[in-house]
This record gives sequence, C-alpha cells and structure tokens, in this order.
Amino acid sequence: MTTLQIVSVLFAIAALFGLVSVRWLKLPITVGTMLLTVAASACLMAVGQASPQFHRWALNLALPIDFQGVILHGMLPLLLFSGAFLLDLEQLAREKLTISLLSVVGTVLSVFLVAGLMFLLTGFRIPWVQCLIFGALISPTDPIAVLEMLRRTGVPKAIQAQLAGESLFNDGIGAVLFLTLLDMAGGHKPTPLHIAGFLLLKAGGAAAAGMIAAWVASHLMRSVNAYQVDILFTIALALGGYALADGLRLSAPIEAVVAGIALRHFNRHQPAARIDHDSVKGFWEVIDEVQNSILFVLLGLEMMAVPVNLRALGAGFAAILAVNAVRLGAVAALLALVRLLRPGHRSSTFVLAWGGLRGGLSIALALSVPEALGRPWIVAATYLTVVFSILVQGGSMDRLLRRWNAKQAPAR
Repeated sequence: MTTLQIVSVLFAIAALFGLVSVRWLKLPITVGTMLLTVAASACLMAVGQASPQFHRWALNLALPIDFQGVILHGMLPLLLFSGAFLLDLEQLAREKLTISLLSVVGTVLSVFLVAGLMFLLTGFRIPWVQCLIFGALISPTDPIAVLEMLRRTGVPKAIQAQLAGESLFNDGIGAVLFLTLLDMAGGHKPTPLHIAGFLLLKAGGAAAAGMIAAWVASHLMRSVNAYQVDILFTIALALGGYALADGLRLSAPIEAVVAGIALRHFNRHQPAARIDHDSVKGFWEVIDEVQNSILFVLLGLEMMAVPVNLRALGAGFAAILAVNAVRLGAVAALLALVRLLRPGHRSSTFVLAWGGLRGGLSIALALSVPEALGRPWIVAATYLTVVFSILVQGGSMDRLLRRWNAKQAPAR
C-alpha cells in the first residue's frame, strides 16, 4: 500500500471506531478506538490463518508503518508540546515538589524495582541487563495517554497537575536512562558520576534550549496581530525545537515540554489583542484530539506485528504485575515524603498510581532494542502492558473516580 492509502485507511478507521465508541459503546473515544482496533486486528489474524492471501493484505497494512519513527519523530513533538502548552501553570507551580519527586526520583526507583521484580517473576531466566532495559522503557508514564484521560475525568485540579506534570517530565528522564542502559549493554561501563553528568547535560541542555526557543518565538509573535501567524510560530517551535534538540543529542522530549510551558509563561501577560490565546489554544486542542485518535488506531494495529509466544505471554503478565505493584509502592512512598515536607498537602495515592498509564512511547522505545538484547520478548511484554494500561486502567478511570469523588465528598 502507498503512504497515502495507509494514511487514508488510518483516518477512516479512527473516524468509524470513534463513532461506534461514542454512539453505541459509550466509551471514551481513544479507549474505544483502541479496543475496537485490537479486536479487529485479532479477527484479521484469525481469518488470516485460513486465508493466506487475506493475511498478507492485513500485514501489508501494519508492517509498512514505521511505528518507532512515526511516534518519536512525528507525533511526539506535537503531542508533548500541546500537552505542556495547555497545562494550568498556576497549579503546576503549586505542585512542583510533588512533580519533581515523582518524575525524577520515582522514575529512577521504578527502573530498578521493575527490573528486579521481572528478574524474580520470570524465574531468573531473563538476563539482568535485559530486565533493566525493560524497566527503563516501561517506567515513564506516557503523557499522551495520561493527558487524554485527564480531559475526560473529574480529577481535582491539583491531582491533574501532579499526574500531567509527572508524565510530561518523566518522559525525557526515562528516555535518557534507557539510552544510557543500552550504551552500557553495548560494552561501555560508565561510572555513576558519568551517568549523573550525562543526565544533567541531556536534561539541562534540553531545558535551556526549550526556554530560549520559546522566548524567541514569543517575541516574534508579539510583532504581529494575526492568529494564523501565531499558530505557525507555535508549530515551528514544537517541531523545530524538538528537531534541534534531537540533532544536538539532547533530550528532545524535555525540550518540547519546556518550550510549551515557557511559551505559555512568556505570552500570558501580553494583551489579548497582541496574541490570540483562544485561537491558538483551540488549534492545539484539536491537534491533540486528532493525533490521539490516530495514535490509538496505530497501537491497535501494531498487534499484528508483535511476536507472541508462551515466553512472551509469561513475560507480559509478569510485566503487568511488576509495573503496577512498583507504581503503587513508589507513589505511596513519595507522597508520604511530600506530606512530611508539606503538612496538609492534598493528593491521592490511588488516582496517581492507577492513572499512571503507559502508551505509544514505550512501544517505540521497545522497537529500538537490538535483537541480541531481548527485543522479541521486550516488545511483546511492552505491548501487553500498554494494552492493559489503556484498556483496563484508562477505561475504568471514569467509574473509579466517580466512586472516589463520592467517598471524598463527606470529608470536604
């Protein structure tokens, strides 16, 4: 199939499954879209067993898609920028301690704890270095999945800021840890000091690049009163800043997040006549929703390209248990520390733990793992974890949050 044909099919599937999700299934669009795409992919695979020609057609739809490239160098810059640009800056500033602990300390703890549990649950059959690599790519919560969930649930604003801020910042931290572990597995043995310096350089350099680029874009936007130009500058910032950071080997995800937050900060004190906030904000909300729908269709179709066997299934179930157990323990411990430092701080261990979804970024990172470092089982385990995260955790958040809000009401 040609690129145009594949894109046309993806949009048609997203529109059709979105209609079914809203009208008949009464599910959030992205959850329903992924559920229907996974079910359709499973049916295509089953029919393909009896009809090789049909099976080849189904594979020709999924296999030509460079999932890793589409996510890391296509959708991720826009999705991260839009998520950061649409954040509530006041709430983000109030929750900076919680966000910092969850995104940095929580991510590092999760990498090693998930790796240790995977090593134990699989009976020590998987090499330790492969468990570490898996822990690094699965530990960051996915901002794409998390931010979509927050928009359709009644989470209090403080908890929204904690969950959204963590998911945006731990993205870059996890990616840098993942690349460092891959480098170590390839024969390099960096010292802890080298690793710390590497993280500081990647994250600090990316943050500085994002702030500088946002400052330049903000000043250029002030020179003209035309929302079309404002929108073009934000697109240029989202894509150009990410590409620049990637070319300089900095953490491009952190650059995109910082650029989105910094642009909102630089622009918020400007007169409305100088920068059309509503038009720009509306544009990025639409871009975010459309890309989310396409992303979840891609996640569902990726099922046809994932190698599944008994070993992979066992690793997948172990991963689901390990990831959620570690998430609960890490969130509980870090929130206890926050409450010790800031008495009276309000949050929810349950909401933060169950709302820490995994998504397309984890799969994209898993696809970059070399074959010799366990790529088949890592891809399969990652995919099963992501499917569970989005369909079970994301799909149940509405109902669970209603019950949680009902319990909280008498105490208010």
